[in-house]
Amino acid sequence: MQVSIEATGELGRRLTVEIPAAEVEQEVANRLRSLAQRVRIDGFRPGKVPLKVVTQRYGSKVRDEVTDEVVQRSLGDALRQENLRPAGGPKIESRELTPGEALRFTAVLEVFPDLELASMGDLELERPVAEVTEQDVDELIEVLRRQKRTWEPVERAAQEGDRLVIDYRGTVDGAPLPGGRGESVPAELGSGRLLDAFEERLQGLAAGAEVEFDVTYPADHPKPEAAGRTVHYQVTVRSVSEPRLPAVDEAFARDFGVTEGGVESLRREVRANMERELARAIRGRLKDQVMEALLAHHTVAVPEGLVDEEAGRLRAQIEEAGDGGGADDVQAKARRRVTLGLIIAELVRVHGIVVDPVRVRAAVEEIAAGYENPEEVVQYYYGNRELLGGVESMVLEDQVVDWVAERAAVRDRPATFGELTRARAG
Repeated sequence: MQVSIEATGELGRRLTVEIPAAEVEQEVANRLRSLAQRVRIDGFRPGKVPLKVVTQRYGSKVRDEVTDEVVQRSLGDALRQENLRPAGGPKIESRELTPGEALRFTAVLEVFPDLELASMGDLELERPVAEVTEQDVDELIEVLRRQKRTWEPVERAAQEGDRLVIDYRGTVDGAPLPGGRGESVPAELGSGRLLDAFEERLQGLAAGAEVEFDVTYPADHPKPEAAGRTVHYQVTVRSVSEPRLPAVDEAFARDFGVTEGGVESLRREVRANMERELARAIRGRLKDQVMEALLAHHTVAVPEGLVDEEAGRLRAQIEEAGDGGGADDVQAKARRRVTLGLIIAELVRVHGIVVDPVRVRAAVEEIAAGYENPEEVVQYYYGNRELLGGVESMVLEDQVVDWVAERAAVRDRPATFGELTRARAG
């Protein structure tokens, strides 16, 4: 077998392979002799069909089969011989086969780049340091109280925090606005769910009020029928109610599944959940910084085929989610993911980082904890190689983050629970 390589770009290669005719012809002959022992042809006893007859009837098909097999086998041998690591499957570009002559084919491919890893000591990271305070717990308890609030009608003008029940009708140039009509619609002042200009007109209205006003919508409003247009509204206020928050007592605790220990148990449970959330936020912030630092300190030639494959997966996810808004930067996101994947894979290879089965088990159990029967979910994951492989990849990436952070220059920065969790939620 003779192999020649042509560079078609930084990572592109064209491989030309030539296999001696004798190798192909010998394989074809062996295949035909074997077939002659098994094939059934009218007029001949089994195993007595002349080789010439078998060759006339099946020779072309057998030659095609042998050629395909020899090409695939020789391609693998050529890649190993030339120490080429294909990034994605090589594509057979051409194939030439004439009986009695050498089999010659060309394959095009991209190879993985040679990547020189940076010194991890050159990476600078900032680790947030925070704790859950009693004030943080108090604030979350207030959020829980608001979730359980009730509404009590009042005979006064509406103010911030009140809920109005309204009928409304919107028109543009005298014509009804599509979707611009509603009856007995709740409108909570200060919730952020109403357009500011609309909410301002509701402030100070009491039950029974009937008003008309114009609202000009911004040009980038998500509803195209209203964007950039002035809508005339007629509004009737059916009722105004103010919120009533429940007392923080044992009944309140039971509403959140705390059956023993009352308010103190509820606070302990709330704190524990907040501490888990804070730990995830800190870890997420550190992970983001590690990824950015790895990108900043490595120059990587990226195989375009891998980028296109990743972009295809991202587009499929966007279509499945019904979110067309993220389609514009799909190619850039795909390139970033592939680049990070190559860097992480090289770190794993060079430094022998091996996935920790204990951490994998913990990750699976954390996923399973949200289901009714966690143990069944754990067993399902361990019985499904694809699902478990996804968890292992996630854990291995986390291990790489830990490995990098241990060797980088890390500076602690004081932070608060609210700052970190709000930023992560955003």
